[in-house]
Amino acid sequence: MVVDDDREIRVLLKQFLSRQGYRISTAADGEEMNKVLGDWQIDLIILDLMLPGEDGLSICRELRKTSKTPVVMLTVMGEENDRIKGFSGGADDYIAKPFNPHELLARIKAVLRRTNMVPPASQKAYDQVLCFDTWRLDISERRLTSNSGTMVDLSTAEFDLLAAFAERPQQILSRDQLLDLARGMVEIPFDRKIDMQVSRLRHKIEEDPKHPTLIQTVRGGGYVFTAKVTLQGVVE
Repeated sequence: MVVDDDREIRVLLKQFLSRQGYRISTAADGEEMNKVLGDWQIDLIILDLMLPGEDGLSICRELRKTSKTPVVMLTVMGEENDRIKGFSGGADDYIAKPFNPHELLARIKAVLRRTNMVPPASQKAYDQVLCFDTWRLDISERRLTSNSGTMVDLSTAEFDLLAAFAERPQQILSRDQLLDLARGMVEIPFDRKIDMQVSRLRHKIEEDPKHPTLIQTVRGGGYVFTAKVTLQGVVE
């Protein structure tokens, strides 16, 4: 789906991408986007940052609360801070206007390829609480608490990383897959960032961070979340 208030861009991208074999829906703003999402199964969204009313960044953040549909952000701004804001808001890739349609096509293919490589979540965790070991991870409230009620302060990247693990227990996840899943870290271009975040997370949830039992390293593979995870509804 192409979401852009510029009708010419919507028409041109629909024509170009249709010739590449894609089925394209279009929307002029967030409201029209939501209507399309209600009617169709969308595999990827091309989302303009500068939209009338609610901007693309806010729309993307709202979308991330209920969906992992990949997003490629379009904007007339090319500043590094704008790119990082887009990634932190949940975008999977970013391209500045004016752009070459063939470059956009290459980015679309790359995002879809990465998305299809990521293991699906075994826990449908939206608006739910994931329980493991002595912890409760509230997905909708983005909150981690112990069974005794103590709340743990997690950064955006740490929460997204823990959610990625808890939604896929007993699955080996590579660093590249974790970079895709933990969107708060996607602007970091090197995989050692994952190792740093895992280390910080272990210090917050492991009984002995030096001998972790919840997040274990798989030599040559990445990491695996070994805890048994149960899903329960949010308690009011």
